[in-house]
Amino acid sequence: MFQKLKGFSRAFWTANIVELLERGAYYGVFIVITLYLSRILGFTDVEAALISGVFSGGLYLLPTFSGALADKIGFKYSLIIAFSLLSIGYFGLASLPTALESIGLVDYSNGINFTGLIESSHRWAIVPIMLIIMIGGSFIKSVITGTVAKETTEANRAAGFSIFYMMVNIGAFSGKTIVKPLRSAMGDMGLVYINYFSAAMTALALIMIIFFYKSAKHDGEGKTLSEIWTSLIKVVTNGRLITLIIIITGFWMVQHQLYATMPKYVLRMAGEGASPSWYANVNPLVVVLTVTFITRIMSSKTPLFSMTVGMFIMPLSAIAMASGNWFHGGEIDLGFISMHPVALMMIVGIILQGLSESFISPRFLEFFSIQAPKGEEGLYLGFSHLHSFLASIIGFGLSGYLLSKYCPDPKLFDTTEAWQAATVNAHYIWYYFAAIAFVSAISLIIYGKVIAKLDAKKAN
Repeated sequence: MFQKLKGFSRAFWTANIVELLERGAYYGVFIVITLYLSRILGFTDVEAALISGVFSGGLYLLPTFSGALADKIGFKYSLIIAFSLLSIGYFGLASLPTALESIGLVDYSNGINFTGLIESSHRWAIVPIMLIIMIGGSFIKSVITGTVAKETTEANRAAGFSIFYMMVNIGAFSGKTIVKPLRSAMGDMGLVYINYFSAAMTALALIMIIFFYKSAKHDGEGKTLSEIWTSLIKVVTNGRLITLIIIITGFWMVQHQLYATMPKYVLRMAGEGASPSWYANVNPLVVVLTVTFITRIMSSKTPLFSMTVGMFIMPLSAIAMASGNWFHGGEIDLGFISMHPVALMMIVGIILQGLSESFISPRFLEFFSIQAPKGEEGLYLGFSHLHSFLASIIGFGLSGYLLSKYCPDPKLFDTTEAWQAATVNAHYIWYYFAAIAFVSAISLIIYGKVIAKLDAKKAN
């Protein structure tokens, strides 16, 4: 069926199709994970952010280690393990509320009424379930890209990774898109049933791996776990690289607010009719439409220059997101559609965020590799996404604190007036992230000047 289609092997096409399924499953769940944790399981904003942040951070830190294990046991067995764990995990997310209801801790039959769940430790059963998904997902990140690399040649590798990138974005777009109709049809219980969708997608992927994934490329190219640990120590003790990672973490902290802060903020400030999962789709759409053009016009500039431009766009993104709360007087008529100002300015901010990403992401790995010691670029690039690990842990944690302080859950208040008084400064949340992005942009300029002087001194 897939054999040698347009010059690519069956293993290549199978890997890319299951990547589409996995991304659809992941983003369908992750775009509303903080809502699920708070609205279905009763976690506070801070607790939900903590769980989500550790989960997201693990997905960026573990792939390098699980990739080493995948090289030892083989890609097919690794993918079978990965999709088995993902299917179990997503099914666990879907069935946990039913289990909690069966022991009388919550009643979902007529709205969501907590009858002891918040005081019970049973809801923390979500942690091992999330851990299962995190471990399964970590294999996917390393094995699928490894398959694309092994199943292509120098002649078609660029086309192969282009197909892979397209599959990732199609999956992400479809996963986020399905959330809105589920919530419209089922209310908050749609946050539960999206997990059945994700479990079905990963189970389908598992079946495809078992029957269609057959690769003739079995040569291992990975490192041992001890070698990877040694590499990690080298990176975190390299002052130049760890400084760059910390600076870029500021950008990704703001970018991660698409998942940490935006869904709750929009639903609380713009109303339950808002569509945060659809708004989040604006980001990959903008990146796909602009990244090639921006990379081309920046080709004559240094990676540092392109990254700095993107870093200064990021504070404007956060300011735009804050500005929706400045408007008063109901929805804004755009002619073809009417939107709440919070929702409209959130989309404007996400557009700016996508533009910023197009300036930064393609050039970061290039610049990071330049800063790595000569001859060890590959070793160091294995940990180039440490910024996203840090951004997840810190960014989600800060989000939970800021939401509870400036935009708390309406259910915590007896009257609408009391809640409105508590959220009058809800937009202050985005000022914090604007400040973080601005400091990161200034820091990147300083960093560039310092390393230029150090390099010049070393050359002399």
